[in-house]
Amino acid sequence: MKIAAFFIGVLVVYAPHVPAQSRVPETDNQSWNDVQLTIPLSKRTEVVFQGTLRLGDNMTDPVDERWGIRFNHTLEKHVTLQMLYFHREAKPLRGVSEYEDRLTFGANFRQPIQRFTFTSRNWFERRWREPQRDAWRYRNRLQLEHPFKVGKTKMVWQLSDEVFYDWSLHVWPRNRMSAGVSHTFNKHLTLDLNYTRQNDSHTRPGDLNIIWSVWRVKL
Repeated sequence: MKIAAFFIGVLVVYAPHVPAQSRVPETDNQSWNDVQLTIPLSKRTEVVFQGTLRLGDNMTDPVDERWGIRFNHTLEKHVTLQMLYFHREAKPLRGVSEYEDRLTFGANFRQPIQRFTFTSRNWFERRWREPQRDAWRYRNRLQLEHPFKVGKTKMVWQLSDEVFYDWSLHVWPRNRMSAGVSHTFNKHLTLDLNYTRQNDSHTRPGDLNIIWSVWRVKL
């Protein structure tokens, strides 16, 4: 009886802590790091190779790795058609490994308004996922840009908001807001640096604070 009582006591003390240790957190601070290589194919068409590494768990562990290829075709002065494929492998903090292949079709509409530039990017994505079920998703990102100077250094500030609609859930589960700056070092190299806040009602972790850097190399 004493031995049985001892084991029951151990279960009572430790059982409440087991789910907490394995539960995926709802929030995280992350660092997203993109490198893009753009190669012109003609005056209107270019190919973009992209690699991404995302660090989670307060920017200490790799949680998401992806690579992809995108084709941009300028249909007219302010309209660019886009097609993108990428492969993703992820392991969220204390979560289950995820694998995804994604095919994206869409267009980017760009309109200068005096010294401001307004863009609307519309993407439709087909996602083949494991272990989640396959799904379609729509994304719309609105962005406003304006040039400025720090001393003699030319920069551009950027504000954007992107919303996501998931047909497998029939909801708008995600909103992603960003604020940052872009600096063109020369005709071949540009750096975008942003703070991004992401809120997602169905993904864990879904509420993210993100420092996002994008290095753009153009040949």
